[in-house]
Amino acid sequence: MIIVTGAAGFIGSCLVSRLNREGFKDIVVVDDFSRDEKNKNLEGKIYKTEVHRDMFPGWLRENQRLVQFVFHIGARTDTTEFDKTIFDRLNLNFSKNVWNICAEYGIPLVYASSAATYGGGEFGYDDSHELIGKLKPLNPYGESKNDFDKWVLENCKFKIQNSKLIPFWTGLKFFNVYGPNEYHKGRMASVVFHAFNQIKETGKVKLFRSHNPKYKDGEQLRDFIYVNDVTDVCLWLLRDRKHSGIYNLGSGKARTFLDLAHSVFSAMGKKPQIEFIDTPADIRDKYQYFTEAKMEKLKSAGHTNNFTSLEDGIRDYITFYLKEKKYS
Repeated sequence: MIIVTGAAGFIGSCLVSRLNREGFKDIVVVDDFSRDEKNKNLEGKIYKTEVHRDMFPGWLRENQRLVQFVFHIGARTDTTEFDKTIFDRLNLNFSKNVWNICAEYGIPLVYASSAATYGGGEFGYDDSHELIGKLKPLNPYGESKNDFDKWVLENCKFKIQNSKLIPFWTGLKFFNVYGPNEYHKGRMASVVFHAFNQIKETGKVKLFRSHNPKYKDGEQLRDFIYVNDVTDVCLWLLRDRKHSGIYNLGSGKARTFLDLAHSVFSAMGKKPQIEFIDTPADIRDKYQYFTEAKMEKLKSAGHTNNFTSLEDGIRDYITFYLKEKKYS
């Protein structure tokens, strides 16, 4: 039995779909299941049962003998939310609970971290464990993810001599993931999603103006990764289970928002029309102007598959999903 938390969400539902395509049907999906639009992500998927997020720790203890692997993808991901108590409850403490149960019963675990842990990038984007304690995230979401990464590493050091460890575990620092099944995400949906809808409705796209003199408008750089590549790595980890640790998961190549916008226009067969607007005040001083995943560590662990280019990923996303509002 494979567990996927956050299964009704964007990445979680794409992972369930990918597991189904690989022949896995004995899946338990975990979420709060309170939003009909979000639950559409699970329509047509094959799984054994649904477990509400609040009931999951107790359920996991009761059914631990049947569980082969846990993908803990669920989290509060709103970077514009500044109530730290929400992130402490849903991202930090809930994750600690899941980790402790997996450690107690020897259940392999992959969990979602985030590139938001890197903050302004002053320490670079190297996924070395030694760097994690120095990072300074720019918002409570990033802080919650980094706090859990730090707790995991300290927990592993402590338990080497005091208790058994999880036999295999991985934390994945997701960079800017885009792809199908993000219809429910609103403001937090990918720039690709918003660009497609803006162009469809108005013929043009709005990008944030740069408020940093080091970057021209539209030349802010992010590491965009297609969700299919994310699920590829998850499936590889499910099968490989050799090298525990915290890893970056991005394309390894930063691209500008102008590159992204032009790729969307191209996939839609339209002439580019781009307008620049001010970055919203509530996130302006916490805005990342550059992210680029160092991917050598994951490659050295054995994952050597190439990642989808921004152009190819956007073309696939728009052609096979967004144009018809289809789901993965």
